[in-house]
Amino acid sequence: ELFAAATATGSSAPGRQAVAALLAGDLDTVLRLANRLRAGAAPDDRAEAAGVAATALAHRGQTGRSVELYRWSGTPAAAAFAEIGSLATATPTGDAAPAGPAAGGPPTLGAGGARLMAEGVRASIDGTPTTALSTLVQAAALLEPDGRTVLLPDSPAALAALAGVHCAELDIAERVLDRATASGIGGPLLTRRHLLLRAWILMLRGRTAAAANAAAAATASGGPLESRDLLFATTLELGVARRNSDLGALQRGWGHALDAVVRHPVDLFTLLPLGELAIAAARLGELDRLEPHLQLARTLLGRLGDPPLWSAPLHWSGLHAAILADRPGTAEEHVAALTAAADNSRYAAVAATAAASWVDVLRGTVAPARVEAAARGLYDAGFCWDAARLAGQAAIRTADRRAMTALLDCARVFQGRHAGAKSGTAGGKGGPGGARGGQRPPGGAAPPAAEVDAVPRSELSEREHEVAELVLAGLTYREIGDRLFISAKTVEHHVARMRSRLNCANRTELLALLRTLVAERMAVAAGGAWRERSTT
Repeated sequence: ELFAAATATGSSAPGRQAVAALLAGDLDTVLRLANRLRAGAAPDDRAEAAGVAATALAHRGQTGRSVELYRWSGTPAAAAFAEIGSLATATPTGDAAPAGPAAGGPPTLGAGGARLMAEGVRASIDGTPTTALSTLVQAAALLEPDGRTVLLPDSPAALAALAGVHCAELDIAERVLDRATASGIGGPLLTRRHLLLRAWILMLRGRTAAAANAAAAATASGGPLESRDLLFATTLELGVARRNSDLGALQRGWGHALDAVVRHPVDLFTLLPLGELAIAAARLGELDRLEPHLQLARTLLGRLGDPPLWSAPLHWSGLHAAILADRPGTAEEHVAALTAAADNSRYAAVAATAAASWVDVLRGTVAPARVEAAARGLYDAGFCWDAARLAGQAAIRTADRRAMTALLDCARVFQGRHAGAKSGTAGGKGGPGGARGGQRPPGGAAPPAAEVDAVPRSELSEREHEVAELVLAGLTYREIGDRLFISAKTVEHHVARMRSRLNCANRTELLALLRTLVAERMAVAAGGAWRERSTT
């Protein structure tokens, strides 16, 4: 605001105004001022303007143009940022030497941090996960003292967190994000990114309510989201909805997430949301619409030599998308890819074991000890929701009552509950739905996903399945009765009987159980290909 006032009185400092606008997250002003400077300023000012514009374009998802401007700018930091952009998009880097009017420059903290960032990203592709993570964490630490005033196309803390998630080091990822948020690295523009990644980790741990709250806090203020943050935010909504078995929220959020993925070109740093989006697309029968973006991701990884750190999570997501889409052959390809990468990454090793066990369970082969070991590996790596889900899926598919009980108890522990614990309190007046006549059955947070999945689907009759589907669609008891040609009182009776038969502690638990049972029934109806495949 002060720079704008100075400009209005004839004292113009557009270069410094552009920097201030960038640190404040006003990218429109940045690009307007930087373009004016590049057209007619002195060489030094033009170089600074190119670097500022390159940073803004990186946040807008225009990585190719950003790389060109960074290389032309020619400062040591700009050269490192150009390398990061080239690696992220798997494009040739060309001559790494500074190409613009500002070649050389002092070895500042910013330049040192930028170089470490580039080295860390390079190590994530052709080095070891440990080296990559360590280098990126060091880059974040180096920039902490002066991080609020350094112009960054991406945050070293965000890159370290991504590497941490991709190699199953969630604790390290959380700590580096917390430090970056406290120190303000990158200013307001990157604070959102740190908060959204923090929310993503909460979601992976199965803490869906906390993840939703964290994502809401990250997007509550500060104007419209830039394309990369929008992709993470919209996909977070889908991920939380999927883990809560909330089909309505999944359907409502799908369009927004698809718009976001169209807006941001595929690069290494958006593979996590792309994988989560693939699972949601498969759940909604929309996987073919996402296939062009997934193919771009596979091509990008192929040009980089399929680095295990970046490819393993996408194969894990692809496995679950294939399961939901009833594509056993594709699922086997993902299992094979994870197995081949198992020696290179902790994530791949854990995921490979769990993936093989998961496919066996779907084919009806439940080895309780093997399932528990695979689920334990996921849990120890921090992926609590997936661990509980695997144990729960195995529990509903075994004919051994003792094994089912043991796997269910295991799933409860992985979900953060004591074995044999009951959730909630008894429902209030009006039955488990708490709805009479024209009232709508209330929703609520789902209980642990594994416990939901462990309910034997055979315990509901055909009529009860019909009632359950309509309840979950949001119809009132009266509307359900009209649809099925029965009275609202009979609908209420069916709901009460389902609650009793499924041993639900309260109405919230019943609705969550019904969501999963309905989805499970659909999967079983289409699941013949898994059994047929296992006999050939």
